[in-house]
Amino acid sequence: MSVRRLAPDHVQPASFAFDAANENWADQQIAKYPPGRQASAVIPLLWKAQEQHHGWVPRAAIEAVARKLDMAPMRVMEIATFYTMFNLQPVGEHFVQLCGTTPCALRGAEALKKVCEDVIGPQSTVSADGKLSWLEVECLGACCNAPMAQINFDYYEDLTPENFRTLLDDLRQGRPVKTGSQIGRSGSEPEGGGETLKDPALYDGTVIGAGDWQKRVTEQRQAAAEAAAAKAAAEAEAKKAEAGAAAPKADAPKTDSPKTDAHKTDATPAAATKPATETAAAGRPKPSEPGQPSSAAQDTPSAEGRPDQGKPDATSSDAARGGDKPVK
Repeated sequence: MSVRRLAPDHVQPASFAFDAANENWADQQIAKYPPGRQASAVIPLLWKAQEQHHGWVPRAAIEAVARKLDMAPMRVMEIATFYTMFNLQPVGEHFVQLCGTTPCALRGAEALKKVCEDVIGPQSTVSADGKLSWLEVECLGACCNAPMAQINFDYYEDLTPENFRTLLDDLRQGRPVKTGSQIGRSGSEPEGGGETLKDPALYDGTVIGAGDWQKRVTEQRQAAAEAAAAKAAAEAEAKKAEAGAAAPKADAPKTDSPKTDAHKTDATPAAATKPATETAAAGRPKPSEPGQPSSAAQDTPSAEGRPDQGKPDATSSDAARGGDKPVK
């Protein structure tokens, strides 16, 4: 990045103040922001100061903007020296910003620099009559029509050393000039004219039917609507027919064939007569008495599970507890 400094003291004006129209304009810009945020208007005010002071920003203008926005002058100085849109040196009445980036360089920008040096002088200097000054800048975004230059607020494209020299002379003499392409190019189309859409049938109205195209479009829309309605009616009729065919099957009682029932009974007699617990595998212990074999669990039912039976006699109890008697 190049170093940007203010102009020497001998060219700096002693003071600066917005004229009445610009003062009113500045107040409108400041009013766009809430109280305490008026510093956000610093860039518009600097731009207006540059317009008023012959295209460049002097130190007095920076200080005037700082006072109006209640900012430190150094903060405004930081903005003015950072953005290259603000010129810190005097410029000519017609300030030429010549693009020197790759697309323009490939199309002859170096030759245009030579023209500027011959007609105006070195960069950042003003011609003796005060009419012209120039500066090489980065891409200005008109690469399709390179090489180009921005002079004040207008673009001049498709420059050659010959037409560029003529352009600068016309500006110096105050003669009218043509902005945009200098070779008659329209927009950013190819040089020499467009190469596409050249058949008149593509844009003279015949493709969409000159004259009755509205009637044709209406008929097409009506036919499409009728086809959609017919399709919807056919689908509804098909669903109704399917529902009617399925209705008798749903009302008929469900019966099993006797032969099938007999076969089921013969095939699984145990499953039909025994509880679900009796059909379990024989080797699986019962959850209630996991320590006993299945026969012991069936032969010695729990007394708590049969409340209707009386208390067992002593003999049977002793026999049942025979293993608990002490041996004499």
